[in-house]
Amino acid sequence: MKEAIREAKKAEAIGEVPIGAVIVLGDEIVGRGHNLRESSRDGTAHAEMIAIREASVHLDAWRLLDCRLYVTLEPCPMCAGAIVQCRVPHVVYGAPDPKAGCAGTLMNLLQEPRFNHRTEVTAGVLQEECASLLTSFFRRLRQK
Repeated sequence: MKEAIREAKKAEAIGEVPIGAVIVLGDEIVGRGHNLRESSRDGTAHAEMIAIREASVHLDAWRLLDCRLYVTLEPCPMCAGAIVQCRVPHVVYGAPDPKAGCAGTLMNLLQEPRFNHRTEVTAGVLQEECASLLTSFFRRLRQK
């Protein structure tokens, strides 16, 4: 999760909402991403999506079996869908997302029994640090 936080800080440094993600296979980080929606003008440029794309290239596979995704904010519906589609078996997230969280807060797409794949979820890892990045960012934005 500390590596995902480092990614979130990269997003913050360029004026993006500070969300970061890493995908790990064993002890190796195979994908990294941070939010790039504003700078890329791409609504799909979420940290998880970027990390998934990078991991898929690195592993030369769309199935991210045996991988673990760490992300600072609970995945949204789009990212949760991509996680399920790519067969990521375990997601670890920091802060819950009361507005778009689809790993248990608003709904749980990652463990939806009607899908052919379900993802284990570990919530609240370094939650205070992850949440603080976001609250500080939005506080500064409102002050401008």
